[in-house]
Amino acid sequence: MISRVRVWLNRTYAENVFFMDQLRRNPSDRAVEIHATHGDADSPVLAAADTADLEPECLSPAAYVEYALDQCARRGIDVFVPRLHQAAIVAHRADFEAAGTALLAPTPEAVAVFEDKATAYEAVRSVGVPVPPWWRVRTAEELVTAVEQLEADGHRACFKPAAGAGGVGFRVITRAPFSLLHLNGFPGPHVQLDLVVEALEKADHPVDWLVMPRLEQPEVSVDCLTGPDNRIRLAVGRTKNGRRRGFTLDERWLAPARLIAGGFGLHHLSNIQFRMYGDRPVLLDVNTRPAGGLHQLALCGVNAPWAAVQLALGEDPGEIEPPFLGQDYTVVSGPRPLRPVTLPHQRSTETEPLLPAMPAPATGPAAEHTTEAGTPAPAPATASAIAPA
Repeated sequence: MISRVRVWLNRTYAENVFFMDQLRRNPSDRAVEIHATHGDADSPVLAAADTADLEPECLSPAAYVEYALDQCARRGIDVFVPRLHQAAIVAHRADFEAAGTALLAPTPEAVAVFEDKATAYEAVRSVGVPVPPWWRVRTAEELVTAVEQLEADGHRACFKPAAGAGGVGFRVITRAPFSLLHLNGFPGPHVQLDLVVEALEKADHPVDWLVMPRLEQPEVSVDCLTGPDNRIRLAVGRTKNGRRRGFTLDERWLAPARLIAGGFGLHHLSNIQFRMYGDRPVLLDVNTRPAGGLHQLALCGVNAPWAAVQLALGEDPGEIEPPFLGQDYTVVSGPRPLRPVTLPHQRSTETEPLLPAMPAPATGPAAEHTTEAGTPAPAPATASAIAPA
């Protein structure tokens, strides 16, 4: 009898509830149990897991590694998918292997290269992957110089932290004075140059930003699955142009993504993003972790999370070609249950059917939810689902 696989996701994104759904619905029909930890008791990944714990706050990276090793030993973790403190964790891969846990994560060298966007741009440019022009700035004077050079070349300037993920801290520079026009509608990414300069001059410490031209759509995120032998098992591009999303196997995007994933040791799951600079694709960002939208590849008949777990366990899934490319789609929000605040949670029986990897649209009011017994159900949280465009 084939034993069940125990997978742990630490402090991950809400969208990874779909990652978890796909692991349970794997084509091998293998039993999967999922452990999740988070710093937020209301994270939907805790409700979606079979067992869950709140993570201790304010641990140093070294202390977090000790916490993680203890979790793996106590919970019998077979595969650990680390997001928080990934660099410190992969540096101790041998310790996790000794505890019987495989890390679904890249090499320490790859994590070090792509933690810093400036280092990443220099590295990929050295192997022939196009990157946009960029300036690393730490002061108001450096910011103004970079912005003026970009504007002189006809570009709109933007900036983002040299280290970070998920678009946090991204802003587009504008010279338009602040007015009531900026208070209409929803808040946007635009920020006045004079306000940024004033904030930098008043700051008591330097920033660490990259300033670059505002790149154009489409944005293409290539999801890659790479083996420890640096051979690519899967590469599929997800396109985004405004609200419309789709898929591509165009080598303009896939070839440089393969070069980066295989050449820099981005083992297991990575996500490599491109945008347009003029008439050519250039690198935007490299994520050394599974993308939040990875589950969308289900529209192409691919279960990437399960293939990655197989690879981590040494069960090579071979090269994976999507049997088809799904139709264009858009992303909408849908409800997911939350757990009571009390943790840890140990699921003893299935109390409800698993949600599909692509939840069907709700057909009734979502304002109130009750169980069949008429008692209030756990409050829903929002997670992104996908619908045809």
